[in-house]
Amino acid sequence: MSARFYSPRSAHSAHTRTLREPLVIALLNNMPDAALQSTEQQFSELLARAGVSYDIRLRLFSFPELIRGEGGRRYVADHYEPIDALWNGDFDGLIVTGAEPRTPELSEEVYWPSLTRLVDWALDSETPTIWSCLAAHAAVLHLDGIQRRRIGQKISGLFRCEKTCTNALVAGLPTSWRIPHSRLNTLDSEQLNAAGYEIASCSEEAGVDTFMLQRRATFVFYQGHPEYDAGALFREYRRDVGRYLSGTMERYPEMPRGYFDDQSARAFSAFRDLAERERKRELLEAFPGRDAGAIPAHLWLDAAVRLYSNWLSAFVAGRRSEAAAIAGAATTRAN
Repeated sequence: MSARFYSPRSAHSAHTRTLREPLVIALLNNMPDAALQSTEQQFSELLARAGVSYDIRLRLFSFPELIRGEGGRRYVADHYEPIDALWNGDFDGLIVTGAEPRTPELSEEVYWPSLTRLVDWALDSETPTIWSCLAAHAAVLHLDGIQRRRIGQKISGLFRCEKTCTNALVAGLPTSWRIPHSRLNTLDSEQLNAAGYEIASCSEEAGVDTFMLQRRATFVFYQGHPEYDAGALFREYRRDVGRYLSGTMERYPEMPRGYFDDQSARAFSAFRDLAERERKRELLEAFPGRDAGAIPAHLWLDAAVRLYSNWLSAFVAGRRSEAAAIAGAATTRAN
């Protein structure tokens, strides 16, 4: 497969903006209320680092069907645009987050009709799109009927991923890097390959990490979370421990792998012993990790910035190709 991972838009697609205008990225943030603002901030800061040479405008959206509390609904109403502005918009790129699943099957989720419409819209408008975690699972299910597979134990932690192709998306990255993963389901690499997806990175422990699809639009899929900030896995772990203590999760969650240092790991193990002996919600107040030293270093930041920098650079290259094609057509007509 060619090292290029961006194809210029065809003549019938949305109008071409000039190179002097900002790169307009739509973020469709479907995370639950507690993670809504942190997810928004993670993507905003990552795009700012990756696109330091560009003028980036981030526009925020969320599926209106998502079940939210009063605070979440108010925040989305105050800070996000109506979904119709997405359907009618012209964007250089789109990023779609997952949503916390509420049904056994993705196709039974309340937002499924909107999500499938989104996949079709991104293809028809030829909008380069990043599908993150659950959104990646939903997109390949709609596109090619590839079902994700439930795994026995949650994949949670910082995992080393190996580069598996020479695609321009992973240009400048070393042969391996570490990326956070946090999920209960996975996709089969053989099924992805058979359907024409190109796997860019893979982890021996966590499975497929990054993969791509080139059709009318260029789609990038992440089963991992390069956008996570340094403390994201800690916050998720604490949330899941809280669910166990309150009785909404049956088993005590496993500690994120490869994430905490030895001293922090011992403290969390000791707390688990206590929690399994005296299971009660109030114990969460004594959960370790309140000091800043418990949060590991942001070891995957350089890899994440490179991945998103390569993605953004493709937009600029695509614009130049479009501008050159339009200029050439104009010259031909003039002659």
